[in-house]
Amino acid sequence: MARFALFGDTSRRIAEADSVAVIGLGRFGSALALELMAAGTEVLGIDMDDDLVQAHNGELTQVVRADSTKEEVLRQLAVDEFDRVVVAIGADVQASILTSSILLGMKIPVIWAKAVTEQHGRILEQLGVHHVVYPEKDMGRRVAHLVRGAAMDYLEIERGYALARIASPASILGVPLGRTTIRREHGITVTAFRAGQGVWQNADNETVLSEGDQILIVGPTDRVEAFAQLR
Repeated sequence: MARFALFGDTSRRIAEADSVAVIGLGRFGSALALELMAAGTEVLGIDMDDDLVQAHNGELTQVVRADSTKEEVLRQLAVDEFDRVVVAIGADVQASILTSSILLGMKIPVIWAKAVTEQHGRILEQLGVHHVVYPEKDMGRRVAHLVRGAAMDYLEIERGYALARIASPASILGVPLGRTTIRREHGITVTAFRAGQGVWQNADNETVLSEGDQILIVGPTDRVEAFAQLR
């Protein structure tokens, strides 16, 4: 018989519309699960490590010490009733692949899975996992852009296209954005701005920026990086 330990409110199901099962509570899975909870999403956390499970008792809606590579265990936990499941297992690639395969066989509508290597990711994609993410690789690339550029924050939406937060360069201050030549000369678009320490607002053609204002710009990665270098 499958054995597992369950912590949290066991008096009700949590496989509702706004709930997610997170399998693997290491650094990535833990951060993801806690962020989902903070956003109001109910979370079922699953891990084989008793210390990790105990550490999350009271922090997640339910947390379970269980073996996710056994289909009968996942069915006893009603994981098959969830619309969204995240496989955040990183250290044990075999467990990640087997768990993902079982979830696909259970017809989970949306499965996200963490990959630790390109080969791992390819296998997950070949299995049919809907979304494969590379947290360490993606963070490394993001930090690399921040280190080499002048952006305060940076997000590569996909390869070759990016969003960045930068200080407003002097060349566009004091003039409505619609009268500047940003798009034609630099190939980027200013999407939002923050005056001083105020709140972020959508930018339009009438927006006039002042020294100290921050802006969000979007466009091809090389254009975004070049514009971030302007002063």
